[in-house]
Amino acid sequence: MRDFYEVLGVDKNVSETELKKKYRKLAKDFHPDRNPGDPEAEKKFREIGQAYEVLKDPQKKAAYDQYGHDAFEAAAAGGGGHPGAGAFTDIFEDLFSDFMGGGRSNQQNRGSDLRYNIELNFSDAYSGLEKDIRINSYVICSNCSGSGAETGSSPSTCGSCSGSG
Repeated sequence: MRDFYEVLGVDKNVSETELKKKYRKLAKDFHPDRNPGDPEAEKKFREIGQAYEVLKDPQKKAAYDQYGHDAFEAAAAGGGGHPGAGAFTDIFEDLFSDFMGGGRSNQQNRGSDLRYNIELNFSDAYSGLEKDIRINSYVICSNCSGSGAETGSSPSTCGSCSGSG
């Protein structure tokens, strides 16, 4: 597979505007409607699209700059369609599954069905940035046994759970 910068004819320091301009010109030139029956033009058109999908996204571009095409092999091997299609998800799920659960197993861990989306840039994820998250859970209030009211002679809102039970 050719270098994405070479495919688009740009250098690594290309601006977003110049990248987009170059992509549009090449996509127009090699579009299958402009080159009917030309399999080379169609192949080039797909290659241009793959390169642009990676280089237009700052996180994917950073991964590509650091690891090259290897950063996206997980998606290609899994039939992800093109480099970058789900590759980041695959890379991070594999990486974090080792930290969070010790690898893949058939045993379900408590909370394994929970998912929390959080945005991290590549360098923060790589350096091990820690973030606190809050996850709402449903637990019966021990003070009011889930009724939301204080027990006693007159009905009143539970002070512990504020009446949520």
